[in-house]
Amino acid sequence: MKISLRRALKSAVAATMTAGLLAVGAAAASAHVTVEPSKTSEGGYAKLTFNVPNESPTAKTNRLEVKLPTDTPLASVSVKPIDGWKAEVITTALPTPVQVRGATVTKAPTSVVWTADAAHQIGQNEFQTFTLSVGPLPTAGTTIALPAAQGYTDGTTVNWADQEESVASPSASAGSDRESHPAPSFVTTAAAAPAAAAATPAAASATTSSDGGDTAGWFGLAAGLLGLAAGGTALARTRPVKGK
Repeated sequence: MKISLRRALKSAVAATMTAGLLAVGAAAASAHVTVEPSKTSEGGYAKLTFNVPNESPTAKTNRLEVKLPTDTPLASVSVKPIDGWKAEVITTALPTPVQVRGATVTKAPTSVVWTADAAHQIGQNEFQTFTLSVGPLPTAGTTIALPAAQGYTDGTTVNWADQEESVASPSASAGSDRESHPAPSFVTTAAAAPAAAAATPAAASATTSSDGGDTAGWFGLAAGLLGLAAGGTALARTRPVKGK
């Protein structure tokens, strides 16, 4: 019995260690620079949160550059301040003019660069979030790719610029041992449906009138009941008492 119990415990420990190693491997494999939009509806504005983990075992992350689309430019871009990081929104001329809501746009924000001071760099087993407010978003179904370049203190740069289509394509990755570095991206959705039309003045008036009529009716009924009770009391007092 003791031998069987020991074997069972050893098997359980081995299984637990294996599961832990697999979990660590999965976490390392998914440690990419990603973006999470607060909204994706066309024509609206969104808060974009970039999650940036440090993947180097020896160096720290001290720079991040996010490239913005030029074929569907985002006319409004603002940055949420981060302690110890300097942010710069770079506006340049577009490769070709673009029509945005009936206006011809020739210049727009094309990238945002964050640079850290020595005390706020992203170290091992750490991550940082970078937030932008952008808009208006293009038409529904548009894939907005936001390639990112992650710089390290040892001078290396990791480019998160692979488009999802090429990464997901078997023909593109077949026979290649190159690690994929998908670009942060999201797809816009249709604008939210407009709120239901407000009631017409006539309908509102009718509702108010109906409510007022009902209220007056209840008051009338209450007054009638009180009058009936008072009349009954007076009648009882006027009757002669037997024996007098």
